[in-house]
Amino acid sequence: MSENTSEILAGGAVLAVAAGFLFYAAQGTGLFAGATDNYDLRASFQSAEGITVGTDVRLAGVKVGTVSKIDLNPQTFYADATLTLREQVQIPDDSAALVSSEGLLGGNYIELRPGGSPDNLPAGAEIEDTQGSVSLIGLLMKFVGKSAEDAMAQ
Repeated sequence: MSENTSEILAGGAVLAVAAGFLFYAAQGTGLFAGATDNYDLRASFQSAEGITVGTDVRLAGVKVGTVSKIDLNPQTFYADATLTLREQVQIPDDSAALVSSEGLLGGNYIELRPGGSPDNLPAGAEIEDTQGSVSLIGLLMKFVGKSAEDAMAQ
């Protein structure tokens, strides 16, 4: 009977540790953040390549929110994104939202560049100044094409 008891205790300890890890991971991803702690802003991008639901929204390199929704606008053919930001982070109404990359092998994220206006964007407002993602392949093709034209001109 003591062998069964020790196995039950060991199994319970393993389950408790696993539950602790799950709780810690859920807190880190903002899963338990209350709806009152956040507010939404909208932004429309010509190209949102690499951006999905859950992508980080950063201000000065610090994560201040996530992308909570992204859809194609059938009238403008732009990607309409909903950005969920922490309530403590208030963005001036002349701010910009850019799709940025962490590097050649890193993922993309939304970078917020605050403007200088004394007025902040209210919840549900749209960030007008946006810049979509830049295709690395497209840039390389322009560079190669320009180099080939220069070589033929000589």
